[in-house]
Amino acid sequence: MPAELGGSQISSLLETLPGIASVLRSPVADALIKAMRGAAGLSDFEAEDAEELVRYAVRRGLIGADEGDRVLAEVQEALKGKRKIPVKKPKPAKKPSKKKSRR
Repeated sequence: MPAELGGSQISSLLETLPGIASVLRSPVADALIKAMRGAAGLSDFEAEDAEELVRYAVRRGLIGADEGDRVLAEVQEALKGKRKIPVKKPKPAKKPSKKKSRR
């Protein structure tokens, strides 16, 4: 029977192999992280993230499918009405002209 990995062994493995954590992390965890960043205003909240979280809640029996459909409809409607504000890029500084005065 293969040996099971303990918590400290898994942590060690994740630290040793960079990038493996992102491969092993579930889509639900990614959606939660994105939702938190969106709620904090650090990034945009995407409808796909809401869909992932609702699917998870329905699968686990936390909410019913009809409630999940209602929530997704509300989220999608809210995201449609939300307009993106374009980011203004700073104008490059004008270089002083190097005109030589003739006297």
